[in-house]
Amino acid sequence: MSSLYESLSRWIDMQKKIKEWFDSVYDNVKKGDRLDLILYTRMAFQHILRTIKAFDNWLQDPFIISNIPREELEAVWEITHNLLQQLLELDVKHTSSVRDYLARLEKEGKINPILIDILGEGARRKEDRERVTLSM
Repeated sequence: MSSLYESLSRWIDMQKKIKEWFDSVYDNVKKGDRLDLILYTRMAFQHILRTIKAFDNWLQDPFIISNIPREELEAVWEITHNLLQQLLELDVKHTSSVRDYLARLEKEGKINPILIDILGEGARRKEDRERVTLSM
């Protein structure tokens, strides 16, 4: 059991250090250029995915979940639900904003022609897939 406690302690320490690091770079990233914002946001997403995967692994392990009290599971559910709601709000707001911005650029003739080709090709491929599915 001591190796389990050590492993859990290492995970906790790592998570605390990562939280401190993200806190320490927060203001500099906000002041940074577009690339900084993209890179640090991607790093945050990667760590979020890693943490969610670790939680999911725990919830799949019957030996672990059988020893977690219901109150702890309820607390995880509450926070998970709140995170999901915030993520969905972020996604809808961001995607809507980007869609509207791209539409404005297109009307003004300022959209990157490469993007038009990429989006057009993606739409054509989707239409082709739909046609194949309907013909089956």
